[in-house]
Amino acid sequence: MTDPDGNGAEPVLPGIDRTRLSVWYGANIPGTELPLSFELIAGGRSNLTYRVVDAAGHATVLRRPPTGQLLPTAHDMAREHRLIAALGPAGVPVPPALGLCTDEKVTGSPFYVMGFVDGFVVRTAEQAQAAWGLETRRSVARSLVETLARIHSVDPDAAGLGDLSRREGYVARQLKRWYAQYQASRDEGGGPDIGLLDEIHLLLSTSIPEQGPATVVHGDYRLDNTVVGRDHTIKAVLDWELCTLGDPMADLGALLAYWNEPGEESPLGQSATGAEGFPLRAEVADMYADASGRDLSQLDYYYAFAVWKVACILEGVYVRYVAGAMGEAGFDYSFYPAAIEGLAKRAHDALTAG
Repeated sequence: MTDPDGNGAEPVLPGIDRTRLSVWYGANIPGTELPLSFELIAGGRSNLTYRVVDAAGHATVLRRPPTGQLLPTAHDMAREHRLIAALGPAGVPVPPALGLCTDEKVTGSPFYVMGFVDGFVVRTAEQAQAAWGLETRRSVARSLVETLARIHSVDPDAAGLGDLSRREGYVARQLKRWYAQYQASRDEGGGPDIGLLDEIHLLLSTSIPEQGPATVVHGDYRLDNTVVGRDHTIKAVLDWELCTLGDPMADLGALLAYWNEPGEESPLGQSATGAEGFPLRAEVADMYADASGRDLSQLDYYYAFAVWKVACILEGVYVRYVAGAMGEAGFDYSFYPAAIEGLAKRAHDALTAG
């Protein structure tokens, strides 16, 4: 990668000190051959992710927080590194954990390095159609669901994650957290005032299912947070920022909340699972029941909870957009009010069906 003037200098990347990182890599990542090249592969308000290639062509991935002011408990690199280091030996497909640096002098913040996993990260129906045939899409879905069941089968204590978080009251804590954020966003003004979200919160809070033994919960499990191998199986689960110990049904509910069915107009927009060949949500639930042996009799509740949570998140995003705090040039947020209203209705329908 060179600059437009052709002088061989690589462009400046946010959060990257090439000289100090090269020294750190040489001392901490065995087999590194300098010089290194860096390519930003995921940016924005979430963690920054770079593909790093050494002189011999060996690729790794560096992950660090975004630049700028951060919340004190957000973007914990040591925690993410700990998770993938523990879950890999427990049988969960994750990138190999290669190294952690907590010295902010190296490149401005803590960071960790993991192995590069070859495969596909598919985000849209068009990408899914280009990558896989009809039968393959169903196979990918089955592997995705079976991998979620595998995550939930990990014994937190045996994996060394028993102290990761509180185990009890997961849904109640989540309801409190996201409702407080929704109320704060609404109080700021500028977003849609959808009273149905308050009604749903009351319904959810007064009918929380009894939680069984806590498991590892990914917190944001969906197809585009995985790497799919050329054999159409999940090779790596990514983005463990929200991982905790809690109710595994919340993970399944979130997967279904983001799962577009073929031909469906979703308030969340299109996703890869909207391509023909992917199973319907009910079939995904059956796949999970087969893979995990868990009781899904309360799944409507967890689905409604996940959809409500997404609506609360979008409310906050839209309020920040109206206030001019988003900064993404060219992105059209005008559909957000209708999307939030559509999600609220979907959650309410799931809670009150039957």
